[in-house]
Amino acid sequence: MEAQRAEVRALELEVAELQRACEELRAPRAGPARVRKLFQETHQSDSEEWESSKDLRSQLGHLKSELSFLSVLTGLSIRSYSMNTEDITSTEMKEKGIKKVLQRHRLSGNCHMVTFQLEFQIQEIQTKENVSSVITDLNIIMEPTEYSELSEFVSRAEERRDLFMFFRSLHFFVEWYEYRKRTFKHFKERYPDTVHLPEGPGACPHHMEVRCARRPGFELVIVWRIRIDEEGKVSPQLDLLTRVPQRALELDENGVVEMAPRSFRALLGVLGIEAALESLIKSLQAENA
Repeated sequence: MEAQRAEVRALELEVAELQRACEELRAPRAGPARVRKLFQETHQSDSEEWESSKDLRSQLGHLKSELSFLSVLTGLSIRSYSMNTEDITSTEMKEKGIKKVLQRHRLSGNCHMVTFQLEFQIQEIQTKENVSSVITDLNIIMEPTEYSELSEFVSRAEERRDLFMFFRSLHFFVEWYEYRKRTFKHFKERYPDTVHLPEGPGACPHHMEVRCARRPGFELVIVWRIRIDEEGKVSPQLDLLTRVPQRALELDENGVVEMAPRSFRALLGVLGIEAALESLIKSLQAENA
């Protein structure tokens, strides 16, 4: 019975974190109305019956169903979980009717292609009036290590002991990562002679080269980073780099090459990512014609 109670509390913790993250996540290929409908269907239950129920197996089934739904919606999936509890109540606290418990949690899971392992401690203080808890330690291990853009963010999440920020930002990072990958692949397939991507086993390109066939040595490089700010907000950051022969720079009296990165940022603000890239590629194709 005690083991079942521990499992209930563990699932409640996972559900709470995913529910909070779910409030700010956009469901791919599903409109807001559809998401609300699915969420309402999942949470339909008789509240009075739930409160009076003493059947732990029933609670476990409900929580697992809810967790499964949230995993589909957010892309987060928990593969394994364990928890150890230690009573650290002092004699003085016991006399005052206070109970202090330290929970050590370990879990592993993935958000689409990114896997992670978490170890964290929760200190819980129980009184007659309420129960309060705080995360006292958080350690995050990410696999594989090729997602270099996540390393600084993981360090911040550990320092702040913020599980909500970790799950929310990880979801959006993966969304942008997949979008960048699809976008580069689209332009490579559409313009195979003009667009070039890094090759090799495990290549995860964060830049795309656009080459001008009629002007050897002339290349435009789009560098696409995924930025995670101090608050965990995820956003794309695209920059244009130029590779131009020295002779061409000397002949560029109007400073067109020098102004290219700034012009590209302005183009992004007006057209958006895909249309701006399309316009850039076509401008070089016009040079090839």
